Amino acid sequence: MNDHNNASKKDRIPAARESFSGRLLTDRQFDEAIAITTIIEQEIRQSGSFKEKLGDYSYAFARTQTFDVIKAEGIIRDLFKERTGQSMNQMREDIAKREEAITDTQRAEAYARACAIGELMADSPKMSFHRAFTHQAKQLGEAVGVTDACARRLMREEFNAAEGSELQAWGKELDETIYRPQIEAEKTERSNSRSKDDESSGPPSRSPRMARAAFRRSGPQ
Repeated sequence: MNDHNNASKKDRIPAARESFSGRLLTDRQFDEAIAITTIIEQEIRQSGSFKEKLGDYSYAFARTQTFDVIKAEGIIRDLFKERTGQSMNQMREDIAKREEAITDTQRAEAYARACAIGELMADSPKMSFHRAFTHQAKQLGEAVGVTDACARRLMREEFNAAEGSELQAWGKELDETIYRPQIEAEKTERSNSRSKDDESSGPPSRSPRMARAAFRRSGPQ
């Protein structure tokens, strides 16, 4: 489903370029504005909000252009809708509706993804619990159509209810037993490597200037 949506968005880029807001921009301005719409979409899917990031990026976009912040925001909003097929607010509201209608099947998937965090950390080199947790939440959010924040909440709730213990507490145990030993081993390996490099390089050689200075200090009187 995500691949189809991504393909559809790519197909809309040429139409966005020829839209009222798109055709007024240079190629570089258009590319920058489209990149900003992607960032804002990610923020909506992550947190369910967009106004703060929209304001920040509209200001940054306008700083180097001939139009003001209000115009920049209008361009970004227009191109967002052209690229995604929805306004920012429509996307936010659709996600909110799905979050209010979570099914038992989706809750079961949240529990399964929470339980899979340990295996993910064990199979991935130097992956912390926080990184594994956010990865699983992103995957769940995309599959269910909710924000990453909602997915994290579902995973915590379902794990806590099924296991009778806190997901975060289990995460600390996983960090201690899986992640931290890998990091400590890496530190030891780096330290040993530096020691070997120092031994093989020997004492630093004197530069010609240093050698001449030493000769003048200790040479024949």
